[in-house]
Amino acid sequence: MALWWRRCCFSRAPAFGSLRSLLEAEGPRLGSGSRAGRAVGGAEMHYFLGRSTVLSFPKIRSIFLRFHHTTTSRTCSCSKTVTDEKFKDPFKLGRKDLKNLYEDIKKELLVSTAELREMCEYYFDGKGKAFRPMIVVLMARACNIHHNNSGEVQASQRSVAIIAEMIHTASLVHDDVIDDANSRRGKMTVNQIWGERKAVLAGDFILSAASVALARIGNTTIISVLSQVIEDLVRGEFLQLGSKENENERFAHYLEKTFKKTASLIANSCKAVCFHTRLP
Repeated sequence: MALWWRRCCFSRAPAFGSLRSLLEAEGPRLGSGSRAGRAVGGAEMHYFLGRSTVLSFPKIRSIFLRFHHTTTSRTCSCSKTVTDEKFKDPFKLGRKDLKNLYEDIKKELLVSTAELREMCEYYFDGKGKAFRPMIVVLMARACNIHHNNSGEVQASQRSVAIIAEMIHTASLVHDDVIDDANSRRGKMTVNQIWGERKAVLAGDFILSAASVALARIGNTTIISVLSQVIEDLVRGEFLQLGSKENENERFAHYLEKTFKKTASLIANSCKAVCFHTRLP
């Protein structure tokens, strides 16, 4: 799987090209925001992509909207030849698959208490980039094309994208409490409006709703893979609270913390959608 990932992710096939470009563009920003312990750029992508060297990333955000790279004629591991074709905008490529994403997430948050419902839906307002679900649907498309030449994302693969966004958002609610953050995405945080105790409970509820949606997929392998993400998030937060005196140990500590807090969700979500295609 690791060899296949390296081969395909860095090929020139449009779906994989868009995925690669999106990952490289997002790299410097994975450590931004109020989540103080997140690592930046190269080290995290080195961990995530399994590369032997640290990647260098473009510093311009406009790469999200337009990709100017062109390809040369070559055959990728999918046995398809791409000739002078521009990489597609990943957000346009995955737009159809993520249509009504936040509405569908809100349907998972079945709660009768008005205040709790408002808290849980607070960050699902469509103001986020939806970077993680976008990565998931791009990976699903790429895997399906590679496996059976189908570019359609399956319903269960889309469910993985929804679950990934829910797990991520639950972690944001909890992190804002830990960091005593005042703002998130240009507005006040849940903990600032409703208080820390209620914010913790709201994060727990989002996580429980994600777990219910995960169980509904019915694939034990996928359940195991995505459950690992939740464990990694907790372990990563604990690692952030500690430090190492030795410089070499400190960097290794940083890499492990970064993978568990941020990259594990992306990597394991992508891994989960691959199981639907029965890749070798």
